[in-house]
Amino acid sequence: MDKNELLNPIRILNWSLKTKVVMAPMTRSFANNHTGTVGEDIVNYYRRRAKDCIGLIITEGIIPSLRGKGTFGVPGLYTNAQIDSWRRVTEAVHAEGGKIVAQLWHVGRLTHHELTGGIPPQAPSILKADGLVHRLRKPYEVPEEMSLDDIKKVIQEYALAARNAVKAGFDGVEIHGAHGYLIDQFNSEVTNKRTDEFGGDIFNRLLFMKEVLKAVISEVGKDKTIIRFSEIKDDIPSYRWANPEENIKAFIQVFSEVGIQILHPSTNNFTGKIANGMTFHELVRKYWDGIIIGVGNLNVETASEAIKKGTIDLAAFGRPLLANPDFVHKIKEGIPIKPYEAATDLKYLN
Repeated sequence: MDKNELLNPIRILNWSLKTKVVMAPMTRSFANNHTGTVGEDIVNYYRRRAKDCIGLIITEGIIPSLRGKGTFGVPGLYTNAQIDSWRRVTEAVHAEGGKIVAQLWHVGRLTHHELTGGIPPQAPSILKADGLVHRLRKPYEVPEEMSLDDIKKVIQEYALAARNAVKAGFDGVEIHGAHGYLIDQFNSEVTNKRTDEFGGDIFNRLLFMKEVLKAVISEVGKDKTIIRFSEIKDDIPSYRWANPEENIKAFIQVFSEVGIQILHPSTNNFTGKIANGMTFHELVRKYWDGIIIGVGNLNVETASEAIKKGTIDLAAFGRPLLANPDFVHKIKEGIPIKPYEAATDLKYLN
């Protein structure tokens, strides 16, 4: 196994990355629950990964508005105090020679008024999700259907959060358009029953994502904007696309139209076949010649081989980086990677 593929530096558009290892976005819930600011524990958490030579850090989900909040302790990027608190993080990462992008995350219907300041959840259609709100452990509430004015307002909130990310010193922004959250609720025929221009056929359903991308790109640039998208949905584990290849072609057509250059296709199983004997990332690569970040319970060997084959350009790791803040060092030295243990690795920042 040639482990050097992950360890080699790479130039990605305007970013010079020390390695091809990406820190995947992971909800941590250590922000101040009332103010949405992050503290010194978060500063040190990201600093350690940058010092370890993670090529690109993607933050935990950061909400563009209080209404986008889906659990306790989620940070924001819509107040000056939040901007200032994140600036300490980006300065620490940059001091170690790292790069960091802010993931913007709006949960849509997957929340409860107790988390959103007493305001009901919002979604493309009045369809209640099954299940319980993360950590709150209360059933998801029936959302309000977003009006055209609501849609316009949320797009503006994404744009403002992207502008604030630049003020906070982030190197770019990732839009969370996956896993059944707000953008993906618009994308899917299961959660989007609208009859206006934001509903109907797949390109109408993808219009909200497209407009969010255009708004964010106008603030940070198309070379510093990443989109995360998926087939899978956190609240509907059994959901699958009826025609994965056609869906992927439609998504990529939209991405090409807005000029975005970095994709983050998300799956729980990187090696799992979804259509025509091909994996999710292989199908994306079939129609996309830009940058692809691979993710999905990757190990070092699988990631290295996928980069060598050209299926992906960068490899994102989640849980291994929670358990191993010295992940890259261990790869370099051939030290075994410590297994992830939720009882400690999820409960504490290290």
